[in-house]
Amino acid sequence: MINVADAAARREDGVVRELREAGLRVTMARQAVLTWLTAHPHATAEAVAEGVRGEFGTLSRQAVYDVLAVCTQAGLLRRTEPAGHPARFERRVGDKHHHLVCRACGRTEDTDCAVGERACLEPVEELGFVVDEAEVVFWGLCPACKDRRLGGRALFIRYAGVHSGLRPGPLSSGWPGPPGRRR
Repeated sequence: MINVADAAARREDGVVRELREAGLRVTMARQAVLTWLTAHPHATAEAVAEGVRGEFGTLSRQAVYDVLAVCTQAGLLRRTEPAGHPARFERRVGDKHHHLVCRACGRTEDTDCAVGERACLEPVEELGFVVDEAEVVFWGLCPACKDRRLGGRALFIRYAGVHSGLRPGPLSSGWPGPPGRRR
């Protein structure tokens, strides 16, 4: 049987090591934020502040924002900002992965890189930019929102190939589409 306190202590030891390896001071705020985000990936800054305060005690909102900024810059966190949604933070760094984002509730999940035909990750023209990253976000409805919106009916999306990857085509389920795309 796994002792929860031992598991938390091992995770915390890992956080201390990561902070030191990144050249950062080990503070309770940094330990609390990183430990909480390990169990709650893709959280907004507000969710992190609430969660850390609920689990670890008092920590100001500004302290949470400061920790998120410093740890992101140090490479201990990844910040993503899906269009129309607040920034989200996660501990999964150092690998190439994409995200699935629910248009209705904002739920965000990791998905490994697409295989097969490559998505357009290199611009045709760089126009003087030094490109160092490309981000792919898959948009749709999570299972709970799909069931809620469609009353359990199947959602059939016709895809049309576009030079930058697959984009949803017209919906054939009768669902008028997400806000801003209604006919």
